[in-house]
Amino acid sequence: MGKIQVLDDQLANQIAAGEVVERPASVIKELVENAVDAGSTEIDITIEEGGLTFIRVTDNGSGIAADDLGTAFQRHATSKIATSADLFRIASLGFRGEALPSIAAVSRLSCVSSTDASGLAQRIAIEGGKTTEETPANSPKGTDMTVRDLFFNTPARLKYMKSIQTELGHISDYIYRIALAHPGIAFTLTHNGNTLLRTLGTGDRLQVIAAVYGSNTAKAMLAIEAESPDYTLRGYVSKPELTRANRNGMTVIVNGRYIKSFAVNQAVLQAYHTLLPINRFPLVVLELGMHPSLLDVNVHPSKMEVRFSKEVELKALIEEAIKKALGRERHIPGPDAAFKQERSKPLFVQDAISFHRPEPDDGKTASSAPSPFERPWQAGVLDGSSRGNSSNSNSSGYAGFTGRPLEREQVPRDAAERLYKPSELRQTAVHEASAPWEQSAVSSSSAAASSPPFKEGEAWMDEAHIEENAAAAIEAVAAAAAPAQPEASAGDMVEREGPAFPELYWIGQLHGTYIVAQGEDGLYLIDQHAAHERINYEYYYEKFGNPVAASQQLLVPLTLEFTPGDAERLRSMLELFLEAGVELEPFGPQTFLVRSHPEWFPAGDEQSIIEEMAELLLAERKSIDIAKLREKAAIMCSCKASIKANDRKTREEGDALLARLGACKQPYTCPHGRPIVVHLSTYQLEKMFKRVMS
Repeated sequence: MGKIQVLDDQLANQIAAGEVVERPASVIKELVENAVDAGSTEIDITIEEGGLTFIRVTDNGSGIAADDLGTAFQRHATSKIATSADLFRIASLGFRGEALPSIAAVSRLSCVSSTDASGLAQRIAIEGGKTTEETPANSPKGTDMTVRDLFFNTPARLKYMKSIQTELGHISDYIYRIALAHPGIAFTLTHNGNTLLRTLGTGDRLQVIAAVYGSNTAKAMLAIEAESPDYTLRGYVSKPELTRANRNGMTVIVNGRYIKSFAVNQAVLQAYHTLLPINRFPLVVLELGMHPSLLDVNVHPSKMEVRFSKEVELKALIEEAIKKALGRERHIPGPDAAFKQERSKPLFVQDAISFHRPEPDDGKTASSAPSPFERPWQAGVLDGSSRGNSSNSNSSGYAGFTGRPLEREQVPRDAAERLYKPSELRQTAVHEASAPWEQSAVSSSSAAASSPPFKEGEAWMDEAHIEENAAAAIEAVAAAAAPAQPEASAGDMVEREGPAFPELYWIGQLHGTYIVAQGEDGLYLIDQHAAHERINYEYYYEKFGNPVAASQQLLVPLTLEFTPGDAERLRSMLELFLEAGVELEPFGPQTFLVRSHPEWFPAGDEQSIIEEMAELLLAERKSIDIAKLREKAAIMCSCKASIKANDRKTREEGDALLARLGACKQPYTCPHGRPIVVHLSTYQLEKMFKRVMS
């Protein structure tokens, strides 16, 4: 007699249950997916003790016919596919026909199902894979599945179940994902009598996000939508200030199925390029639609992993759509306290009181009162004072309640040079800027000298004229002294397509680290190191795009030493160094000479930068990505060349820094993803000082 024999169905089902039914969450996943495939609009999930003792899934779907109910619990019995060709166009969540018999093999299961509203139904009870009852019953249309005493006949599996809270966490996580995938279905999750989730089933995914993550999170989400010949994409992504410590907040849905995809996650993270801090991840809910033939879901027993036919095109679509959504926003975080709400009532503005005697009307001019909603310097009111009236000016040179300087001093020619000097090229730029600077300065001074003496009614006109000239001079110097901006490309920084960066005015400096500035809509704090780092990053990123053109030969070569093993590997990478503008020449078994390097390397840090570039190349075990090396080198150079904390700056240098930051392509975060600017609105200040109570 042969040794090989076919296993009986009960034993085969128990073996299959080891793959399909790993924990209570696996049972709920299979039952809920069947309910979704049945066209349900309401699905209720009730569990007790983390699902180990009781699971009940009730739906109002199409139900199972009485003749099919017994067949549904046999192995490989399904109504969703019929031929092998159907495997390449799977449109349902389940299709293998293994879930129900596997669950029934390791639990005490009962099922009541009806296909119409007549109230007539069929009931079946199975214990450990054996049918114990099959009788008619009464039930509304739909299916009611009850699973008790999971793993009662497999004590080894039951012994290694985690705590109730752990199992509940797996269950709730899956229900959250399936609710996000199907906002048109009303889900209810109850554990030990406590409702953990309730969605309305209105089809509004943002409402589901609010039910799962909270209303504040839903308000911080940005809608995205894109389409290509093969894919459709819609969903929501979080603003950069809303992040998580892991990737659990990234939900990817493909044709209604929640999946895990490393490729999609990488496309999402690449879209947030330099907008996220290190080891922080966004909250995203992406729904992808495609023809089933472009997708292979028959890869993993849990059907959580899939394979895409056109993965490169899909990643490009996702990255571009998220970049556009992020580019339309101004990413300046504010306080997280209760001052975030907007004004609920109209603002009451007290009438301005003038302490100056009005001039008699001579019929020549008629001045009109400014609107209380205009900025004072737009309306032509400088707190009732002028530069010529020193009695109404404070010693700091700032104007009354506006806090805006009456005079905006012109920036000396060397101010921007001191602030932005990563290389000797900056000296040339500043020198070339001297002509327009002098021209602006002369025109401003001559205009002031030729103008008639100030009159009370005319003071604001001259102030505005001087402000214009001063601002133009500042912009001219800052633009000439700063590095050229890199050209836009598909893989570069997020382009600003939405609101412009706010126009900021220097107020002062806090602890030599943060610049205090004001704008039209409130107070701004700027991290000077992060701001300068962003400016330098965009400069060096563009320079590393063509480093050979600016490479300079060294009279005295730099010497680098490595271990013999690293030196051997570096000998095969000399061409990569040349692409970065660095010429290395082997000099002995473990020594290299640096014959040339780009002249715009930060002065004094040339050797350390080249050594770190070598470490980056040695750390790459697989193929070396030149674009990735370019980015890391730019970040490294920008950090070394930037001003540091506790570095006191003058007002002129601060104005130049703010002007250059506003000209950046992405002025909201440093290359490491930390925020540059923090905003406190005028309304939030008024709320804190109890000037408004609404």
